[in-house]
Amino acid sequence: MDLIGKYLDVVERSDPIKYTGRVVKVQGLLVESHGPQAVVGELCQILIPRLGAVAWAEVAGLRGETVQLMAYSGLDGIEVGCTVIATGEMLRVPVSDKLLGRVLDSMGRPSDGKGDVASPDYYPAVATPPDAMTRKRIKTRISSGVRSLDGLLPLGRGQRIGIFAGSGVGKSTLLGMMARNTNADVNVIALIGERGREVREFIENDLGEEGLARSVLIVSTSDTPPLARLRGAYVATAVAEYFRDLGLDVLLLFDSVTRFARAQREIGLAIGEPPTTRGYTPSVFDSLPKLLERSGTSKTGSITGVYTILVDGDDMDEPIADTVRGILDGHVVLTRKLAERYHYPAVDVLKSISRLSQAVTGPITQKAMGIVRRLMATYEESEDMINIGAYVKGTNPGIDEAIAKRQAIEAFLVQAVDEKAPLADTMRLLGEIAGLTIPHAELAAFAEPEHRPVPSKAGSAQAEGGA
Repeated sequence: MDLIGKYLDVVERSDPIKYTGRVVKVQGLLVESHGPQAVVGELCQILIPRLGAVAWAEVAGLRGETVQLMAYSGLDGIEVGCTVIATGEMLRVPVSDKLLGRVLDSMGRPSDGKGDVASPDYYPAVATPPDAMTRKRIKTRISSGVRSLDGLLPLGRGQRIGIFAGSGVGKSTLLGMMARNTNADVNVIALIGERGREVREFIENDLGEEGLARSVLIVSTSDTPPLARLRGAYVATAVAEYFRDLGLDVLLLFDSVTRFARAQREIGLAIGEPPTTRGYTPSVFDSLPKLLERSGTSKTGSITGVYTILVDGDDMDEPIADTVRGILDGHVVLTRKLAERYHYPAVDVLKSISRLSQAVTGPITQKAMGIVRRLMATYEESEDMINIGAYVKGTNPGIDEAIAKRQAIEAFLVQAVDEKAPLADTMRLLGEIAGLTIPHAELAAFAEPEHRPVPSKAGSAQAEGGA
């Protein structure tokens, strides 16, 4: 984008008529103003003369002539009488290939100090999911680079899956492994409500230079207001939609849905919604499917969504976990028991499921997965008896085989953070454990091609101002 074009774009978007209002109340997270004329979701500016600054806010609700605003930043300096200016625009994000390798904030602005990401093309942060009848069926698999997933919980291109775990069990580390090792074309990573300390750690340790080069990060840390955390999730999804509309296969890594839901709850309570299920407001359960359904396949490309869900007290039936599990196309459970044994990734294969595994694998692969899962289940059922020495070898052939192959299965499931696991090698090892040979033709029939370069021009019909 040339310099003149940048300024022409600003001029075209400028509105000489300003709708203004005045702040009449500031309480908690909410700012109320008399005017301006605005719609729900519209961006507004609050002028703070005391600090000589401008605060960005969004219309969260309307009550008569009172406009309820939620700010993207703190409310410091805002007082009764401050001028509120309606911009006439909803939140949108500039999109182009310049986003690769960059870190954005919850409004789609660069926060890594590497310069502007200006573009003539914009995508709306809040958008509708693709029509159900235009979605392509999922028939090919995508490699995550994690053996336990690729071997026993295969993911399809465009599938949405949840990673359910308590705190400190290795969710972020698993996401970093997937970002580095996947054969998706582009990674879009949303860190919503994360600790500020963990952002640099994730970028430098978990993601690394290799992963960052074909990734876009959207970060809204736990200290930011709830609106920033909420909109950061939508901005990340919009960026993923842009690359999908270019015909690419996108891996959207979202951490975490739980903190997104909590942000929506805080906003709902602030504007007067009644708390219902365990304190969550109705808008939470309305917003979850609207966000999660935006990923998946479309006419041109795909977004494979991997969403983490923080399970309070390891309770898989808490409201957010239960709701999200019903929306997504599978779930991966990380257990503290495995993490305590230094079994990483701490994937509990028997408690996890990929609902599209049969759609993206051939019959021999399915048979091999079934054999290994059956061996794991047999050993788990008899583990106490084996550990106390009560089982006598030769009593049950199934248990004997499970014991004999226990070490090989453990070696297959455990993977170092920096260890690469190509899909072909993973399937060969799975076949060896199951005593089968998975034909190369079967693997190739469902294989996802290696990642492709990102086009430098958009040309997407959905981009505002695009071709």
